[in-house]
Amino acid sequence: MHPRIEDYALIGDQQTAALVSADGSVDWLCLPRFDSAACFAKLLGDEDNGHWRIAPVGVERCTRRAYRHDTLVLDTEWETADGAVRVTDFMPQRDRAPDLVRVVEGLRGEVTVHSALRLRFDYGSIVPWVRRVDGHRVAVAGPDSAWLRSEPEVRSWGEDFGTHAEFTVAEGEKVAFVLTWHPSHEPRPRLIDPYEALEHSVEDWRAWSAHCRYDGPHRDAVVRSLITLKALTYRPTGGIVAAATTSLPEEPGGVRNWDYRFCWLRDSTLTLGALLSAGYLEEAEAWRDWLLRAVAGNPADLQIMYGLAGERRLPEFELPWLSGFAGSTPVRVGNDAVNQLQLDVYGEVMDSLSLARLAGMHPQPQMWELQCALMDFLATAWRQPDEGLWEVRGGRRQFVHSKVMTWVAADRAVRTLEAHPGLGGDLDGWRALREEVHREVCEKGYDPDRNAFTQFYGSTELDAALLLIPRVGFLPADDPRVVGTVDAIGKELTRDGLVRRYSTENPPVDGLPGGEGTFLVCSFWYADALHATGRTKEARELFERLVGLANDVGLLAEEYDPVAGHQLGNFPQAFSHIGLVNTALALFGGEEAG
Repeated sequence: MHPRIEDYALIGDQQTAALVSADGSVDWLCLPRFDSAACFAKLLGDEDNGHWRIAPVGVERCTRRAYRHDTLVLDTEWETADGAVRVTDFMPQRDRAPDLVRVVEGLRGEVTVHSALRLRFDYGSIVPWVRRVDGHRVAVAGPDSAWLRSEPEVRSWGEDFGTHAEFTVAEGEKVAFVLTWHPSHEPRPRLIDPYEALEHSVEDWRAWSAHCRYDGPHRDAVVRSLITLKALTYRPTGGIVAAATTSLPEEPGGVRNWDYRFCWLRDSTLTLGALLSAGYLEEAEAWRDWLLRAVAGNPADLQIMYGLAGERRLPEFELPWLSGFAGSTPVRVGNDAVNQLQLDVYGEVMDSLSLARLAGMHPQPQMWELQCALMDFLATAWRQPDEGLWEVRGGRRQFVHSKVMTWVAADRAVRTLEAHPGLGGDLDGWRALREEVHREVCEKGYDPDRNAFTQFYGSTELDAALLLIPRVGFLPADDPRVVGTVDAIGKELTRDGLVRRYSTENPPVDGLPGGEGTFLVCSFWYADALHATGRTKEARELFERLVGLANDVGLLAEEYDPVAGHQLGNFPQAFSHIGLVNTALALFGGEEAG
């Protein structure tokens, strides 16, 4: 049976990440970066596309698993008729080469354990040549090389082009495996001590988690979300990827399968707010600095997403040899949405940099100059239709959320200049722009018959992004139009109490066939809006439910199917965890930054 999305746990070294299934198999790992080609791609195919399973012989699924408290170190335990065994999986922060460490420990009795490693480079398409060197196994294919250091004896089996070991561990015994990647043209990387690395990893993660300022209800869920955001951060640059995966489906068997291993600008404000409120100024500054580097240049060329280091070219293509998660094809690498016009990102960038300034971050010298250039562009470009924050592929429209975020950009520019008049800028022009956009949105983006804002001008459809109107300050939460919009979304866009982005019934605005699950971040936004409009009891009940949708190790995907009871979409999803942190802070943590 194919695993479910919620069957996976995440481990990583803040440059890449692996997904480990509840059956003890590492089914996804891209090396050396989040966006590199996978050497384990069973997640999107089958065993022959690469995986590494360590488990007791004849046992299908673990008995229990959990992260060590406040860490990204995963313990998976099996109870068998002969005893009990634990496998500890982690990726230590790398010196230079990435390492995947797996430690097997006997807990009770004697248990026979099998390790089956099948490396398949380039997303499961290339079988490497495996040979023995200095007592280790080394797999090489083209630019990729991986070394396996194993305390148990391993042997290669020709029929499946895999490397196997079968061994017995008794109570108190430990054996370790270390898989290390490096470019094939370079010498073998330095060997690490797996037990020492484990000790350091636990200490490092706990020291980092101790900085969390939140001490309200569900603190463990908040800390787990923050650890997940940290794990999705590309440490060399500070960029945060939207998820560790590509092509996990929004609908099983459907075509809504996208690559999320990139950094989206629109995540920036909500991410900064979460990090600052929770006490992580260093991470917030690193994200702000990534943002400034990525968007530098001609404002007309601003992209909605970038690569981990700010790369601009992210061409989308398909991998036809992969059968897809649960048969969901195509499997895509890259993302053509990078070429879309999404005007809301100008508002998100301006809001992020305003928030950074208010938080007292050390201002970068070019920051205000860049903001002025963005405003000069937006002063005329804001009238254009765009693809909007949901990256629709059904044609450009005058999306209300995009216009609201134009207002946000002008508002933050005005507020910054009013507070710091020495910066200089077109204060009168920006005030006029703010007023004009606000007037137009209220005239063209609001349906008085329904007492609700709409998805785009002239539409009668709703959009969950409208829940952000009070959050960004466009209208106060007690404005009847805001209350009416929140009520309408609650009636029309919820499924079993959880919120969809928008209607995907015919004709779908996104131009795609099929449907999708409820969006978890939209459901967190709904909880925020309920709280803001005075329905705090309902907001807290919804938050409790959303926390309960996380899997057994506290992770959330992008979406949830309330009928089937399964998670959907790429995993774990930064936006979902940002939503959890921000809603917890809003409901229980006092006044939230931003």
